[in-house]
Amino acid sequence: MIGGYDKAPLVRLPDPEALFSARAARLDYLAASSANLAPYLRFLAALTRAQAELAAELPEAPKPAADWEALARSSRMPQIDRHHLKARMPEVLALFLAKAARIDMPEAARFALDAVLAASDDERDWLFTNVLSDKIPQDSVAPHLFVAAAVQVHAAIAAAALNPEAPVPIRTGICPACGGLPSASIVVEDKGAEGTRYASCSCCQTLWNEVRIKCLCCGETGKISYRSVENGDAVIKAELCGDCDSWTKILYQNKNASLEQLADDVASLGLDLKMRDTEWKRGGFNPFLIGA
Repeated sequence: MIGGYDKAPLVRLPDPEALFSARAARLDYLAASSANLAPYLRFLAALTRAQAELAAELPEAPKPAADWEALARSSRMPQIDRHHLKARMPEVLALFLAKAARIDMPEAARFALDAVLAASDDERDWLFTNVLSDKIPQDSVAPHLFVAAAVQVHAAIAAAALNPEAPVPIRTGICPACGGLPSASIVVEDKGAEGTRYASCSCCQTLWNEVRIKCLCCGETGKISYRSVENGDAVIKAELCGDCDSWTKILYQNKNASLEQLADDVASLGLDLKMRDTEWKRGGFNPFLIGA
């Protein structure tokens, strides 16, 4: 039993407007205490506020048809069909870009935004495909950042419409709601799930339950170890797997309740830099840290 409950829920579906609003506030707070990362964190905070605004304005997504929900469960597939998700992305992206254009941003980011605004339908489709495939080319990170932000809003709204009992485990490190990769994982202490670990979807923002000590990349448990920047009882660590030589971040919200999975992932860039020169490669996917 964990926290007095015999079984933690498999998924925690997002409340998009609340999630992005809280994330923006956390990014602002982190920017105030991080001189080196402050400009980027403030930019992401503004971008995340635009996500919250768009989430508040877009209509609720329709619930999946009952036959699709049943098929996805029986076949152990994600409840959200990414092909259908992609169909409405041009409209959502256009709305998001209009909001993003009003944000103060570095010249390089403005150049990237202008490139997305000027992109053809085929070029935008290429950007959508890369983001939804969790693979962003290193030579075009900046334009993908704006598209990824729009995808997150659209996917989170789709996830919010799901029946929370419908998703089923697919395989380790795969979101049961949309099939996305985790950006990180977080150990929680609220809502009767104290000490439970949830992976955080980089796409639809769903949290899903994973075994506490287990590689999110290969599913093995035998060669797990941890590293951190701080000495002692750190609240953000790199979870290393000796079986596949990969690592992902784990955030201990049960030790610091203010941690937010994406904001603190970005703000803990020092851990990424520490791991960069090791034999381990970062697993998962965070579109806001590609190229860092």
